[in-house]
Amino acid sequence: MSFRLRKQDFEEGKVDDGNKNSMKKLVWANKPTGILGFYDGQPIAWCAFAPREDFLKLGNSRVHKRIDNKPVWSIPCFFIDKNFRRQGVSVELLKAVAKYAQKKKIKIIEAYPAIPTQEKLPDTFAWIGLYKSFDYAGFKIVDRTSKNRPIVRFYTNK
Repeated sequence: MSFRLRKQDFEEGKVDDGNKNSMKKLVWANKPTGILGFYDGQPIAWCAFAPREDFLKLGNSRVHKRIDNKPVWSIPCFFIDKNFRRQGVSVELLKAVAKYAQKKKIKIIEAYPAIPTQEKLPDTFAWIGLYKSFDYAGFKIVDRTSKNRPIVRFYTNK
């Protein structure tokens, strides 16, 4: 819920499962929330995926302002189970998102990954995704306002 709420509301939602319950409400209302990745029937990965407008934090970002008025769906964050990290799961998840988007006639997927400034990035900083994974999945940089947090896009109508 971090990207969907004001910082204060997100912090308040950490108490008594507020954020968890807010996410459940979105899911039960059939609102787009994200994509799950499974291995042998067990959930091992997730990425937020919804229309950019659903992510309040993106709308208020100085660095990741809209670059045009085209309708885009955004991927602002990831989670990969620690037992499956560094095995290509994020690339496969991104490919699955692209396939899903194509099926649903979503033309543009946008994300805001990190380009690490050091060789080994701690896992806690990888929650926005690493550029390398997006590059392998076919995303292209479309804005470099931030040197280490570019905007990347995948166009499904190719």
